[in-house]
Amino acid sequence: MATAQIDARMKAAGGAAKPRNSRRNEIIAIALFAVGLLLTLCLVSYNPNDPSWVSAGAASARNWTGRLGANVAAAMFQSFGLAAALLPLLLVAAAWRRFRTRRIRAPMNRVVGLAALTVAIASLLALFVAQPLVDRSFNAGGFVGVLVAESLKGVLNTVGASVLLFAAAAVGLLLATNFSFVAAYERTAAAVTNPAGTFRKTYDRLQAWRAARRVKVLARAEARREARAVRVREVEAQRLAEQSAVAANAEAASPTIAVKRGAKDGGTAAAEAIKRSAASPPFEEKRSREEEIRVKLAQAEAELASIVAQPSIQSAAASGPSVSAAAKKGEAAEKSGAAAWRVSVSSAADTSTAADRATARETARETPDVSDMMSTAAVVRTEFDEGFEEEMPFERMLPTALTSERSAARRAEVKAVTALLDYKFPAVEFLNAAPPRREQADEELLQIAQRVAEKCKEFNVTGQIKHICPGPVVTTYEFKPDPGVKYSRVTGLVDDLCIALEAESVRIDRLPGKPHVGIEVPNPERETIFLRDVLESRPFRESESKLTIALGKTIDGINYVADLTRMPHLLIAGATGTGKSVCLNSLIVSILYKARPDEVKFIMIDPKRLELGLYAEIPHLATPIITEPKKAANALKWAVAQMEQRYKQLAQWSVRNIDGYNTEVERRNNVLDFDEEGRPWKTLPYIVIIIDELADLMMTCGSDVEEAITRLAQMARAVGIHLVLATQRPSVDVITGLIKANFPSRIAFRVSQKVDSRTIIDANGAEQLLGRGDMLFLPPGTSRLLRVHGAYLDEQEVGRIVAHIKAQGGEPVYDETITLSEEEAAGADGASGERDELFEQALRICCEMKRASTSVLQRRLRIGYGRAAAILDALERDGFIGQADGARPRPVLSRAYETVSHWDDLREEDSEDY
Repeated sequence: MATAQIDARMKAAGGAAKPRNSRRNEIIAIALFAVGLLLTLCLVSYNPNDPSWVSAGAASARNWTGRLGANVAAAMFQSFGLAAALLPLLLVAAAWRRFRTRRIRAPMNRVVGLAALTVAIASLLALFVAQPLVDRSFNAGGFVGVLVAESLKGVLNTVGASVLLFAAAAVGLLLATNFSFVAAYERTAAAVTNPAGTFRKTYDRLQAWRAARRVKVLARAEARREARAVRVREVEAQRLAEQSAVAANAEAASPTIAVKRGAKDGGTAAAEAIKRSAASPPFEEKRSREEEIRVKLAQAEAELASIVAQPSIQSAAASGPSVSAAAKKGEAAEKSGAAAWRVSVSSAADTSTAADRATARETARETPDVSDMMSTAAVVRTEFDEGFEEEMPFERMLPTALTSERSAARRAEVKAVTALLDYKFPAVEFLNAAPPRREQADEELLQIAQRVAEKCKEFNVTGQIKHICPGPVVTTYEFKPDPGVKYSRVTGLVDDLCIALEAESVRIDRLPGKPHVGIEVPNPERETIFLRDVLESRPFRESESKLTIALGKTIDGINYVADLTRMPHLLIAGATGTGKSVCLNSLIVSILYKARPDEVKFIMIDPKRLELGLYAEIPHLATPIITEPKKAANALKWAVAQMEQRYKQLAQWSVRNIDGYNTEVERRNNVLDFDEEGRPWKTLPYIVIIIDELADLMMTCGSDVEEAITRLAQMARAVGIHLVLATQRPSVDVITGLIKANFPSRIAFRVSQKVDSRTIIDANGAEQLLGRGDMLFLPPGTSRLLRVHGAYLDEQEVGRIVAHIKAQGGEPVYDETITLSEEEAAGADGASGERDELFEQALRICCEMKRASTSVLQRRLRIGYGRAAAILDALERDGFIGQADGARPRPVLSRAYETVSHWDDLREEDSEDY
């Protein structure tokens, strides 16, 4: 199977294998184009005096397509009038689509739409253009248009008929073409309201196309150069082999043993010459190629990376949850071609296929794909660096430890970038589909409404049920009290209505914007809200925020989503088993469907060690899942420090929030305004801190946790750091006043007491919920509670999504300093950070003096005590010197002498090479 995949990739790269139905598509496209052209010619050259089925004229037809064309044109004009011109136009469009090997979707819908559009336009022409056309030979709408227009006009008059025909034309246009009125309105509105932004997006796409094309040209040039080098080496190897053969023939008169020995030596010499010629080109050629290609490719790659990082380009290049099959095929073919081309570049010994692949790469289709060009550039850069890594004298002059660290970091960075470029969002098919909804019978709803009205009347609360709004879990009966009936009297009937309706709980709340009171009664059979329904809804799909959360459905059955960036922090509380953990899973999965690992980072704190373990080792994690309270407190302190650091970065560039900073990063990278080291600026990812059980942290590290949470809640919104706190003990010692004051958005699941409900949402009502995901949500910027039924997903669904994300190839890159205390972090920085610039010189001094002490380093290097002590600590960590023994100097270990000797050998080799 692997061999078949390799063969398929090689064929895709060389252009030898084309789509299976490409030839059939071309034949169909040619036929459609010919028919459309013939119809256009016969309609354009229509003459009413030509002989046809409706008139007898001259013996010879003056129509460009002859007597047949005259009959066809007469039939079309007589039937549909000027609307007949739509048919050849749509035939030509269909031919063009077939030429591009794109299948025409829903052909029956297209035919029906074309018929409806033609009849509607013909009827409109007949309705508004009463004068016959072309020597009075036909009506503007034909007899079909006249028939339909007169029929509708007799029933609806001119205005009504016009409205109906325009609607029919719009529907026909939608069915016959891919036109969208909403998309056209949005583009027009964007162009009118923000012309600069529209022009900027167009300019960015043009720049991305140019940069991708430049990288592609450089890649093809490299492939051609490699092919030429291979051919030169072949000729050189053949020449050496011929010389060896001539030498062997000259010694043919010698004894047999000498002949065999000479032939063996000659073959070995030829093989060695071939090996040297194929593996090691001249040094000057290598240096010139290094300087030329590395500079050009780095410039093109940096420019392309800066442009691809822009949202407008990423939205066009990245594939979301729903991608057409044709697009997936094209992307697979492109990636297969890139893989095969990489094989041809890296394997110089494969001379039979190198030139073919390079030629096939040149003849590939010219339409650039941004993600493919970016991945190709990254691979070319990686292979080029690896090919010359052993021949860089300035690399070998560095200590071995430093060289290995830089190589590992570069390989990790390249691997992470490649994984992000090929990242695919999870498909909604990983989630379970909802079963068909069961509608509640109207008779049953009316009976319940009558019982509610009668029970209210028993307690002298008179009124009428105005509307009934059935939902998936509860049904809302809109009760309008009679004049003089207070709202408080209606809410006091909660327990009595529960008894009368035999319901688990009844909730009564006023309806905003209406003079009615909503009485929410549970349905006899409640439905389960599946997360897939909410993710497939239009509000979630059209949301541009990376932190969009699919909460569930409202009591009316409307899909409800929220934006964590606008909250900006969320507090979740409720009794055990009421749906908090499922809500957290829905929140995390929603973000995973919207954001890549480089756009959002999670810090998950799970003291219970149960709920969040499903997401272990996903690339979105900034640190492994934290289960210890002390490490959780350290992580919150790190978040505070990160918040302050980000505010300094924002202040340096005079931007107000993380979106403005990332936009400025894209702008600077676009104009090649890089940092001091010449590298593109990096965008800041959102950081979402999720704490599954706040009560446990407050019991162990209460003061530190509360202080950190308060500071983050007050200031972290602008820099993209957001908190999600969940607890099953909503008491005042857990949800303190400082925490609650800085969390305007809260979710309350079912609780056992009214005091707990007031602690969470400052109002009663959570004690009347039904459980199993039933929640009261307090949106940001309002005091009105919203009842939402949470979406459900099980562990198998989460497992499929996590497995898909892990299979992308991107491993999590953890920051180990997140969970360290300040003292441990300082030690880790000294152990893993950059070495002091005097490190090597200090090691040589220690080896020369055969002892290590701070006083010696201070005197010889002319530095202070603190720096000398730090260098000694680094030498001890690396195993070069021994531990301190009071006031005695530290011993110098054998590894130090070996390392210094190794450095001297490397310098001697480099000087000989030069």
